[in-house]
Amino acid sequence: MTSLRFANRRRAIAAVGAVSAGLLALSACEKPTPLATITVGDDSVNSEATCYDDGKTLPSAELAKCLKNTDIESIKVDPDATVRFGVDPEIADKGWTILMNGQPLTDSSKKTYRTIPGSVFFNAQYGAQGSSTLVSVKADGKDANSVSGLWNYRLKKDS
Repeated sequence: MTSLRFANRRRAIAAVGAVSAGLLALSACEKPTPLATITVGDDSVNSEATCYDDGKTLPSAELAKCLKNTDIESIKVDPDATVRFGVDPEIADKGWTILMNGQPLTDSSKKTYRTIPGSVFFNAQYGAQGSSTLVSVKADGKDANSVSGLWNYRLKKDS
C-alpha cells in the first residue's frame, strides 16, 4: 500500500514538472509570423517573414536591409508555368503587394491568393535581369504606402 502511494505521488510530481517545463518553454518562444507561400506546379516554398514586427509599420531603413537579405527560400520556375502566391488571412486583411526586385509588380490586394505567369519574372520589360529574380510579398501597414512585413524569395529560371 505504501509503495502504491509513493508511485502515485511520484507520477503526480512528474506530471506537474512536465507541465511546468512546457509552460516555461512556451513563454520563452516568440510568436511566429504569418506565412507567405509560393507554389509552382507541384513545388512550393513558404516562410515566415524576413522582416516583421507583430504587424507594426517597419521603418524605411529596416525595409532596405530586408530587401538585401540573402538567406531566403528559392524555387525553380518554368517561364510557361503559373506562379501562385498565397498569404495568411492576417496579411490579406490589411492588404498585400507582390514586389519584383523591390518594385511593385501588382497593386495591393486583400485576397489570400494571386497568380502570375512565370514568364513575367524573367522578362526585362518588368525589370528582370538574368535567370534569377528577387520576389517579395509586402504586407501593407496602416495604408498601402507603409509596410508591416516582408517575405523574400528567389525565383530561379527552370528551362
